[in-house]
Amino acid sequence: MTKKVKVAATQMSCSNNIEENIEKADKLVQEAAANGAKIILLQELFETPYFCQKENPEYYSYATELEENNAIQHFKKVAKELEIVLPISFYEKKNNARYNSLAVIDANGEILGRYRKSHIPDGPGYEEKFYFNPGDTGFKVWKTKYAKIGIGVCWDQWYPEAARCMALQGAEILFYPTAIGSEPEDSTVDSKDHWQTCMLGHAAANLVPVVASNRVGIEQQAGSEITFYGSSFIAGAQGQKIVEANRTDETVIYAELDLDQLERQRAEWGIYRDRRPDLYKIITSYDGENLV
Repeated sequence: MTKKVKVAATQMSCSNNIEENIEKADKLVQEAAANGAKIILLQELFETPYFCQKENPEYYSYATELEENNAIQHFKKVAKELEIVLPISFYEKKNNARYNSLAVIDANGEILGRYRKSHIPDGPGYEEKFYFNPGDTGFKVWKTKYAKIGIGVCWDQWYPEAARCMALQGAEILFYPTAIGSEPEDSTVDSKDHWQTCMLGHAAANLVPVVASNRVGIEQQAGSEITFYGSSFIAGAQGQKIVEANRTDETVIYAELDLDQLERQRAEWGIYRDRRPDLYKIITSYDGENLV
């Protein structure tokens, strides 16, 4: 019996109205489910604008406990009703800590667990270290109703180590919700191709499909402006783009994946058989020399 699953990635713009953003996300999820998608990825921090453009302590109030987050509570019901899997990005508050987190909702509406973003960027327009503690969950994989999935969040997608850790835990598909666009300090920089190429490499190196969801639209904050370039995409296990959204439209993209065929391919290529973890200790250092 062939194990196939249809996956989807959405992309949308976001306003200052949390309820409207959740409603917009819901419409895209409903559309994706109506078209047969079983695992549907929404973009990073879709409840709000990308507030990390500037350091503003007022935005700490966006953070909520997992159990009190409006989007998670809403999409738990949607997942159960439509029998779909939904990874939901949210700004998490836990006691005195705040994380860029993600809750994995299975097709029965139950939360399988949370992941906290491991790599936190800090630069003009992307001031995330002001808002988020470094994630402490480690890289995780969840066995959902339809597939074993691994999920990184935005800046995590630039690190091959993260993708490999999830693949080694048996991830059949990798998902990356993200928020990336222009550079406020240098409008000549366009990272779109570099951004995609990094994740295409994760797919090819691990022989695992990759699904990425990005936002669209122009967002301004205290003299800073980012044009989010969309270009959400789904990559096949050989690093090829199966489908890609454009830079501006709010849309849903789809791909059907044959998980059994991909498992056979991974075994036949032997890349996991031929690994040499005994030689990789150097990767646990910062400078390539100081090993504990």
